[in-house]
Amino acid sequence: MMPSIREPVVAGTFYPGSRSALTAALTLLLKRKVHVAGTLCEPMGLVVPHAGYVYSGAVAAAGYRELAAHGRPEWAIILGTNHTGLGAPISIAREGVWRTPLGDAPIATDVADSLVTEGLTVADEAFLHEHSIEVQLPFLQFLFGAEIPFIPICVAFPALSDLTVLGEAIARVVRGKAGVVIASSDFTHYEPDETARIIDHRAIEKILALDVQGFHRSLIEERLSICGGGAIVGLMACARKLGWGKTKLLSYATSGDITGESHSVVGYAAISLTGGKDG
Repeated sequence: MMPSIREPVVAGTFYPGSRSALTAALTLLLKRKVHVAGTLCEPMGLVVPHAGYVYSGAVAAAGYRELAAHGRPEWAIILGTNHTGLGAPISIAREGVWRTPLGDAPIATDVADSLVTEGLTVADEAFLHEHSIEVQLPFLQFLFGAEIPFIPICVAFPALSDLTVLGEAIARVVRGKAGVVIASSDFTHYEPDETARIIDHRAIEKILALDVQGFHRSLIEERLSICGGGAIVGLMACARKLGWGKTKLLSYATSGDITGESHSVVGYAAISLTGGKDG
């Protein structure tokens, strides 16, 4: 039986809708021919944005250049945001392929099934209209091949305990593997540029320190508009479990850097999380 195909939802809006235009856009965003350093020798994590490429693509590209410098992943776990409210608080899809203008990327069913065994809920409806995972795929396909396997996980904002369980489950699955864990998130939404930068860098400091509890508390108490906060918490919990003590802010910008408008912006950050051998 042919696997089910998820057609792209935001091709032509968030990123170019044709192969040639998308290839040209990614070439421009990545700025130069990116050297891929063999196969990824240890797992790592990334935080990258998911807005339209014209706004956040350059920041996302900084994250993917860093990944390529570490090596080609065998597969990617992509923790997306749940903008639509569909599905479970934490939803996973375990089979099928996702189409972009660059080709068809298959879900790594064996890895997904390992996470289902760990307790994740299969809820395909969560991914029907969600863009936060889709927009990461062209970067992965461009750098590592159109058929790179991935595992989509849609994360709303459940309790800290649930996000910690998620992160630790991912850690058990990724330990010792050549996999990358990506948290797809934009940062502060619709604040003046100066305010957004202050709020975001305060939050980024907690991410860099792997202060899971502190970052989660800030999301709630300060009502931060970081849309992928749950995904980031899950990644941080994974990083803590695997001992990824090396964290780095690779790039930060706001939409105001592109539009020239400073009264209401969205913030974007690319952050890498790495550790010692085998995490």
